[in-house]
Amino acid sequence: MGKPTGFVEYPRLIVEERPVEARVKDYREIVLSPSFESIEQEGARCMDCGTPYCHALGCPVVNLIPEWNDAVYKGLWREAWERLELTNNFPEVTGRICPAPCEAACTLSINSAPVSIKKIELAIIERAFEEGWVVPRPPSRETGRRVAIVGSGPAGLAAAQQLRRRGHKVTLFEKADRIGGLLRYGIPDFKLEKHILDRRIRVMELEGVEFETNVVIGEDLSAHYLSRKFDVILLAMGAGAPRDLGVDGRNLRGIHFAVEYLTLSNRFVAGDIPEEAIISAAGKDVLVIGGGDTGSDCVGTAIRQGASVVRQIEIMPRPLEWGSPENPEWPAWPNILRTSTSHAEGCQREWCVNTTGFVSKGDTVQLVECERVEWVKKDRAAAPGISSIEGSSFTIEADLVLLSMGFVHVDHCRLLDDLKLELDKRGNILTDTEYRTSNPRVYAAGDASTGASLVVRAISHGRQAAEAIHRNL
Repeated sequence: MGKPTGFVEYPRLIVEERPVEARVKDYREIVLSPSFESIEQEGARCMDCGTPYCHALGCPVVNLIPEWNDAVYKGLWREAWERLELTNNFPEVTGRICPAPCEAACTLSINSAPVSIKKIELAIIERAFEEGWVVPRPPSRETGRRVAIVGSGPAGLAAAQQLRRRGHKVTLFEKADRIGGLLRYGIPDFKLEKHILDRRIRVMELEGVEFETNVVIGEDLSAHYLSRKFDVILLAMGAGAPRDLGVDGRNLRGIHFAVEYLTLSNRFVAGDIPEEAIISAAGKDVLVIGGGDTGSDCVGTAIRQGASVVRQIEIMPRPLEWGSPENPEWPAWPNILRTSTSHAEGCQREWCVNTTGFVSKGDTVQLVECERVEWVKKDRAAAPGISSIEGSSFTIEADLVLLSMGFVHVDHCRLLDDLKLELDKRGNILTDTEYRTSNPRVYAAGDASTGASLVVRAISHGRQAAEAIHRNL
């Protein structure tokens, strides 16, 4: 695959980004598109390793990475797209926001810089749209079976497309006013511009997928109605219950969950609401609690809104600083310090910090009370736990606090009760290996059944659930 000596001859492709001083003034995508010639050269670096860990271990959708790398290297772009399209419904999404575990697992990562797989993937799908290769693929025959899907995130969308192409009549219900779930409202445009979603949704509509927005299943439409009208129900609502802080002052004004903050910002960017309707960071001292991708998205959004200062604290230890191109934990995803594009725009970060309370000025948060902690293991069998460091208490000035500590499980809504679904010990929808719930006509996929995870994993589960549903129909 690729050029036999390509990984020796060519350095890893480094994609340029828009300058910080320019990009913080708008919400357009940060990463610039490389030339097709540079992508072809990067494809040459795929080293015919024999056992492609990128494909089997690193990629949840099991993309045929070595095959489309080789096709790109040879200039066979349509063939590359045909390979990519076999396994991934939305490479235009994963090529932008996936953390690329495939690259961590690339054999080159043992002692060198991996192939820029994610950039090759994105270049393939963007060229496919540009050349008109991406066309609707409605089914050649109808099965007469009806499937209702609840939730239009990556799992629901992937399942909807797969089931429709199998000939089933698919109706996808979304409680928000637009399709996309967290892809639309949880991810800022500077990482994923929403016309990218709209382009794919138009293809799915032409394939015959029916979309119903502003519908809360269990409230606007009952579980009984869905059970009566559809042969199968697939729940793909995501893990919608955010992790909270049970500390003094939590109910003060100025403290918000990250998704609430990002949703309003994205709706403003889309032109759906006026600027005065958002939670604004303009002129404020912003503290983001939580160190994951969503926290990073809050950082970048607050900077664009004109925050005076942005800080981010994390209870976990500071990861290993690793400046070498190889993966120190190959082929696993390494726990190393990463600086996102938002962090690079200006953010103060601290680790091993626990939030103990909020102090008000009137009814609005003014100070965040914190303490420093260390992670200790009481014995070899026990998981590490936190221990407060005596005398380490301190405060951080903040008049806007964004809670970004992840999600605990699916929303425990009326729909789950009405369908009489069992939950696992973590509060997710319990499913078997066929994605079937305790109700034999109800399936669940994505974060609703696994807990919060990667977009690419949600796509994989949506595809697998669709295949299971098709077999059982």
